Amino acid sequence: MRKIAFIGFILALLLGGIFVYQFGLFSDGKLHLVFCDVGQGDAIFIRTPKGLDILVDGGPNDSVLSCLSNHMPFWDRDLELVMLTHPHADHLKGLISVARHYKIISFATENLKNDTVIFKALMDELKGQNIKIKYLYAGDTFKLKDKVGLKIVGPSREFLKKTSPEGLIGERSEFANIESLFSYKDFSVLLTGDSQALQLKEALLDGKLKDIDVLQVPHHGSKTGLDSEILSFLKPELGVISVGKNRYGHPAKEIIEILRNKDIKILRTDEKGDIEIVSDGKEWFAR
Repeated sequence: MRKIAFIGFILALLLGGIFVYQFGLFSDGKLHLVFCDVGQGDAIFIRTPKGLDILVDGGPNDSVLSCLSNHMPFWDRDLELVMLTHPHADHLKGLISVARHYKIISFATENLKNDTVIFKALMDELKGQNIKIKYLYAGDTFKLKDKVGLKIVGPSREFLKKTSPEGLIGERSEFANIESLFSYKDFSVLLTGDSQALQLKEALLDGKLKDIDVLQVPHHGSKTGLDSEILSFLKPELGVISVGKNRYGHPAKEIIEILRNKDIKILRTDEKGDIEIVSDGKEWFAR
């Protein structure tokens, strides 16, 4: 009995140590934004200063689960918000596994559908768990309790209707895509998914965007996602490219060139793995 009690004491001590370590690691009162290394796809995890967990896209496979487990306390299984920027497989497939392993409090996406088995599987999983879907448009905002702002800057209802009049998005063609602006005091980051330069310019013309600190380079660095004019307006210090091995030539050399010509630092998930941005609302750094 003494031996069993001793072993129990040691296990409890180890578990307590892990709890204390992870609590200090993940509860530092800062904003953490992680561009997960999921290969050729997107998955961005945000943990707010007061511990709200947000996931934007889920990537093309189950790699997102490793990213979440590495950047969340082991006892935290809730995601307060999951957002799908658009229904393409390299952004949504991992969300099926996420829905099966985590409790999703709120799910949001754009009002477009995709006639693929993978998209239907995700919708069936959400329906089976009675998770309601909120459809987002430019101008929508989320009020978070710790002064982190989330504003949807695109697409507008008009842009959606113009680019996808039937409410569908093909698996090989990029049309409208949710663009979201996260801000915490003086720090801001623009998440762009697979958006194209045309949609970003619409947001600029509508006055929904201003100078930012960090830019997710659109569409894995595709040459149609950015141009010099957009960068001159946004003036980001850092451009993050979510990309993996692919046959499309992403990131395009033209995009790398204009980023360098603007003296914008470039970080890529295929070179760095997970890329984490940490900010106290005034200062920020990437690691």
